[in-house]
Amino acid sequence: MAERDRRTVRDLRRGNRARILQRLYFDGPLSRQELGPVTGLSSGSISNVVAELSAEGLLEEAGVVDSDGGRPRTLLRVAPDGGLLIGIDIGETRVRVELFDLSLTELARTERLLAQHGYDVDRVVGHVRTAVADVLRDAGADPRRLLGIGVGVPGIIERDGPERPDGTRGAVVHGQTIGWRAVPLEQLLREAVDVPAEVPLFIDNGAKTLGQAEMWFGGGRGAGAAAIALIGSGVGACVDHGDVLDEDRASLALEWGHTTVQLRGRRCRCGSVGCLEAYAGAEALRERWREAGGPLPEDADDETALAALLAAAYPAPGGPAPDPVALALLDETAECLGAALADLVNLFLPERVLIGGWAGLLLGPRLLPEIRRYADAYALSHAAARTTIEMGRLGPDAVTVGAATLPLAAFLTRGGSRPAPGGTGAPPRTAARTVRERHRASVT
Repeated sequence: MAERDRRTVRDLRRGNRARILQRLYFDGPLSRQELGPVTGLSSGSISNVVAELSAEGLLEEAGVVDSDGGRPRTLLRVAPDGGLLIGIDIGETRVRVELFDLSLTELARTERLLAQHGYDVDRVVGHVRTAVADVLRDAGADPRRLLGIGVGVPGIIERDGPERPDGTRGAVVHGQTIGWRAVPLEQLLREAVDVPAEVPLFIDNGAKTLGQAEMWFGGGRGAGAAAIALIGSGVGACVDHGDVLDEDRASLALEWGHTTVQLRGRRCRCGSVGCLEAYAGAEALRERWREAGGPLPEDADDETALAALLAAAYPAPGGPAPDPVALALLDETAECLGAALADLVNLFLPERVLIGGWAGLLLGPRLLPEIRRYADAYALSHAAARTTIEMGRLGPDAVTVGAATLPLAAFLTRGGSRPAPGGTGAPPRTAARTVRERHRASVT
């Protein structure tokens, strides 16, 4: 009974810390008096927790405000230098790694370009290893201050993979379109990345990390439900329900790019036919533009090809006439996207739909009016009337920012406590090497 009581007190204390940290993070700076109504805590509890968090370097003063007839009130905020976070975007054209402080201000970044179809697992893991070392070195950062590393990656994430002979489990990635079959990514990264063993590692679908970034800081802020589309070389989406501080908030990654938009349509790289990705993904647009006779070098990558396609359809003033083939191809793309977005609207009834991803950010400014028109035509009228379709607001770094929110969310939920040494560390080096050897054997 005594042990149960001690756990209850400890959990209550952690919950109080989490309430205050979360409110200050998302709504701060706030005074102690303002924290009372929004957290439901007594003034004594707030004073104790604030003193505790301040002593740990997690809170700092952020000025004073006059009060009505009383003493000025001191404002509090989460201290940006209270810890470090790393966000990693394992995309389909590059690996991007960024180091952030606790306010998600970027401290350092680096990128590693991937050759076309260059998704070799060992190469990607090597890029992550050297890139993490580079951003820590460039910022002069102590790896012991890391609160966690978040990774956004294409594919379906099996969060708690099969138990291995050494008793460990870890996230496994099933990335069919990039040739990743049951890749034990968490174990491979834990072996490769040179950070303290207690630094937690979080792996999630890239569209989901994009969605979390937009919900926390971008176009989804304040929405009860939003669908966020990631359009890059491939296509994905996520749906978020609930406020960022809602304990019942749910986020769902969707393989939206592999929903059917054309019966007996184009072959998708997933092996099926008629998928949205076969019409709206940047890789597919490159191939369709080349098939239509678009002037592209054989070695043109997806980004170069998409820029050329848009330039042909929408030339600069005083340039050549718009290419009718390019215009028709992009109109078909807008219709496919509009119809697929209508499916999201009908299925999930979001208040907002946001379009992001590097290709989405290129296509959106030109195609958004047509995408909206087609979505209205294909969606149920009541559902469409209560939904807005907009561009994402966080730019091409949104997946990386969202990846960094994965360890940040865990840190806030823990009430600012740091992982205990050895509590979430890497498996022994010999075991990690065995994981790599087993993976290599499974794909040969």
